[in-house]
Amino acid sequence: MNEPRPPDLTPLRTNDAATILAGTGLWVVALVVLLIVQPGPDRQWWIWTCVAGVGLGLFGVWYVRRRDRRGEPAVQPGEGDPVVPSVTPVSEPAAQHEESGGPVPFRPRD
Repeated sequence: MNEPRPPDLTPLRTNDAATILAGTGLWVVALVVLLIVQPGPDRQWWIWTCVAGVGLGLFGVWYVRRRDRRGEPAVQPGEGDPVVPSVTPVSEPAAQHEESGGPVPFRPRD
């Protein structure tokens, strides 16, 4: 149970802008195909879905490039770990409160 914790993995460096541009390119292709095919009146929302995909993709590229220009804050090992709150045992006043019909505090299982 008390085995040593393995070391944290280092984050992968990725090219987020290229990934977003690839997705945006697919939305552009879908938009061009739909503009050529001209779906029926009940399927016009498909075109607007592609327009929204292209718009959000362009926003994503702008946002990621802006983030990369500013530089990400360096995270030291151990600083990025999630904080897990400790559970304290229920005190006597809380037990008395429970007997009086008030709210029941959380008690973890043993």
